[in-house]
Amino acid sequence: MKPIMKVISILDTTISDYNLGNQIIMEAVNDILDELFWDDFMFRLQYAERFGRQSLRHMRHSDYIFWGGTNALTSHMNKYKQMGFSLKDLLFVKDLILLGVGWWQYQGKPNLYTRLFLRRLLSSERIHSVRDSYTEGMLKSIGIENVVNTSCPTVWGITREHCRRIPTRKGKNVLTTTTDYAKNALLDEKLINILLSHYDYVYYWIQGVGDLDYINRMHIAERSRVKIVSPKLKAYDRILESTDLDYIGTRLHAGIRAIQKRKRALILALDNRAEQISKDIGLNVRPRGDFVAIERFIESEYATELTIPMENIAQWKAQFKD
Repeated sequence: MKPIMKVISILDTTISDYNLGNQIIMEAVNDILDELFWDDFMFRLQYAERFGRQSLRHMRHSDYIFWGGTNALTSHMNKYKQMGFSLKDLLFVKDLILLGVGWWQYQGKPNLYTRLFLRRLLSSERIHSVRDSYTEGMLKSIGIENVVNTSCPTVWGITREHCRRIPTRKGKNVLTTTTDYAKNALLDEKLINILLSHYDYVYYWIQGVGDLDYINRMHIAERSRVKIVSPKLKAYDRILESTDLDYIGTRLHAGIRAIQKRKRALILALDNRAEQISKDIGLNVRPRGDFVAIERFIESEYATELTIPMENIAQWKAQFKD
């Protein structure tokens, strides 16, 4: 007889969000959950706004609730709202399972609200997957020990063989991104002009809703050689798959997507996300304004080598194979 079908809730970070990087994250999350729960029923919920009665009812009757990707955790969960749960909701929903979630910025010790909130919300029976060792340490500091560092779900499929097939020398063109919520016109204009001096064309992907207006206001020496890539993940993939290029930009998951598509990539760090993942797995990350390192990467041979925590990933997956 076929086993009883499970019901799976997924908090989907692509809903009500302007950042197309979340599509890259959720694609990886969906692939992982499809692998584990192919015969089970899944439905998706928005993640940032307050949950209504129907959403809470769905979660209450789910076998598993997964929260995938993004910077959902913070030392002040009562102030920084990256998930729609309130204390009242915790009367109805608990046992949330993390899948590659990270901590927002480097912060001090979590406050009392955060400690009580996360201990109640997160499952005490299942192992949580977090994006980096910093997040792992923060959760363990408040007594949540059932956690492993798996890195971001977007890198789980990047094997050593995959990395060996990525070119080591620069491409003819380059694809870049900037970040509309962390503008620095001086640095970003300089970056694009440097890229124009080394590559035939600079492709600029609009990952955030404010990116196009931002680049249109920049002082760019040879704007005719800057090609805008539409704000669609399919458009970005099409360029990656059809053009000889490198990736150099501030968007973390645009850079990881480039690696997925076997492109050389240099990610320019704006916050702790890229920096911490780099420490853990060797992702190629440099500070945003380090133009010496940027030009060195362009002109030098670079071999992509990532150390993905496969044992931790296998441990996290194994708990659902019962």
